[in-house]
Amino acid sequence: MKAPLERENISSYIIQAQELELKRIALELHEGVGQTLYSLYTGMQLIEGNVDPSMKSFMEEMTQLMEKTIQEVRLLAVELHPPTLTTLGLLSAMKSYLKLYTSTYGIEVEFNTSGDEVQLLEKERMTLFRVCQEALANIAIHADTIRADITFAWEPKGLFILIRDFGKGFDVEAAMDHSPGLASMVERMGLIGGSCTISSKHQEGTSIEFSLSLK
Repeated sequence: MKAPLERENISSYIIQAQELELKRIALELHEGVGQTLYSLYTGMQLIEGNVDPSMKSFMEEMTQLMEKTIQEVRLLAVELHPPTLTTLGLLSAMKSYLKLYTSTYGIEVEFNTSGDEVQLLEKERMTLFRVCQEALANIAIHADTIRADITFAWEPKGLFILIRDFGKGFDVEAAMDHSPGLASMVERMGLIGGSCTISSKHQEGTSIEFSLSLK
């Protein structure tokens, strides 16, 4: 049986390798597929203004579908690897992601911060982005709600992130046994010395708190 530290090192290595591959795929989506779709979109807009009136409604539908597809590709690229995370920091990356998230899923997310942002290690920034991303994905898929809120509290003793939705809630203990997403959040936070606390009440919503000590 592998010792806890060895298992932790293996998990950390696997996550790091996954992030490098996701970064590569995200770049290909943005620079390749995304640019091609945008070229097609602008071409369809040009054609739309010159087609026979009987085809105009069809072209409008196709243009709207293309626009929606571009939006989805952009969100997917950011989900795979947020470009602003390294250059501008965690808060800027989250703000950019939330704009795409709301336009894609129709869920309004109130974003609040307190205190001064502290420069984090790259591993910490990526982990915190990933767990917030997972929590938001769960809200979109399971919560059955149109609003949520996120609070980043930068305090001398640590960073505390609270994500709340106002949906239908769930049984946390039962869900932990068969939800890899929830387990992944707990494991990822543990790998950077942080913690993840999940609470939920039926028809009252769910709260997830991530905490990380600031050294």
